Amino acid sequence: MGASAGSRRTLEVGGREVSVSNPGKVIFPGADGRADITKSELVDYYLAVADGALRGVHNRPMILKRFVKGIDEEAIFQKRAPEKRPDFIDVAELRYASGTSAKEAVITEAAGLVWAVGLGCIDFNPHPVQAQDLEHPDELRVDLDPMPGVEWAQILAVAAVARDVLQEHGLTPWPKTSGSRGFHIYARIQPNWPFKQVRLAAETVAREVERRAPELATARWWKEERGARVFVDFNQNAKDRTVASAYSVRAKADARVSTPLYWDEVADCRPEVFTVATVPARFAEIGDPWAEMDAYPGDLTELLELAERLGPAEKPPGKKGADGRRVSQMPLIEVARTKTHDEAMAALEVWRVRHAEAAARLEPVDVLVDGMRGPSSIWYRVRINLQHVPEEIRPPQETLIADYSPWDGYSGKQFTR
Repeated sequence: MGASAGSRRTLEVGGREVSVSNPGKVIFPGADGRADITKSELVDYYLAVADGALRGVHNRPMILKRFVKGIDEEAIFQKRAPEKRPDFIDVAELRYASGTSAKEAVITEAAGLVWAVGLGCIDFNPHPVQAQDLEHPDELRVDLDPMPGVEWAQILAVAAVARDVLQEHGLTPWPKTSGSRGFHIYARIQPNWPFKQVRLAAETVAREVERRAPELATARWWKEERGARVFVDFNQNAKDRTVASAYSVRAKADARVSTPLYWDEVADCRPEVFTVATVPARFAEIGDPWAEMDAYPGDLTELLELAERLGPAEKPPGKKGADGRRVSQMPLIEVARTKTHDEAMAALEVWRVRHAEAAARLEPVDVLVDGMRGPSSIWYRVRINLQHVPEEIRPPQETLIADYSPWDGYSGKQFTR
């Protein structure tokens, strides 16, 4: 399929010649009996599942999430496709409410997958639109995001409820593992509605799932109010959001894959089973469970009618502090803002040692470590919900242990979040 010459590997893919630099670079270091996975082996993985991977990204503009320093460093999110790119890489210009625009890469063939891996991409993050119509999604995405302490079985129970809600309202649900902690359910839709309506339909799914399974699932927007439940994240349908696509490899130590499933597999599935090492053989044996999804575009009318019947979603109290920011109804304190996840966890440990008595009272759901979107990468915010700590021993808000800002020195048009 290809040859290595020095520090490059040249392949012919679908009649295209693609060159990959540093093919021997280790992307996933081996551990616990697992062998190293190199960039060349990641290329081979994507070629083995190319038909399925292309189904998730074909003709969709995407952000290039580049792990230029490996999985132990935060990825760089590159919205704009490189000026120097092969002629088989198209672009589509997306415009955002912030006033910015970006000509993002559009992949339509397997050679494009190889090209992206060559740039340092490990997973693929397409928008839910086709390049020829950037304002009307053809995909509704349900992202089941578990709060800390939530077990896998609870996530799958919520997935079953979400499946029923989608089916009962005219959509065909297609499940996959996220490759991380959560679970994804997609539904192809007719591209007849703008983002605002698609997001409303997804929010309606979330509210209905919460209504049917209030002990298991939540549609609450504010993280500290969700409890030990699965958040049905409807905001992944907003215009500027992307989700790891089918057959994407995630930047986890064991190289897990976001793997499409048949519904009769879901109840017994385990996310750690689906990796770069195992998914190609599965794909060769059973094919792609999502192979027929394009044949079943659904209609949002029934969900939008349900939204009208439910009425506006409950809004949280609008109390704001002196700085104009929302004041949580929970006893919430902020601990740190950091550049990396490791730094966030280190700051959390400093706080735990400093306030050992309070830390001992915390439940898993009380520790909130959030990945926040910066101009070109993720940064981290650490907060503590003191709801389970008696008032007399609750630590006050203190000076942040770390106070990183990705906006320092930034001069672009993107607004801060």
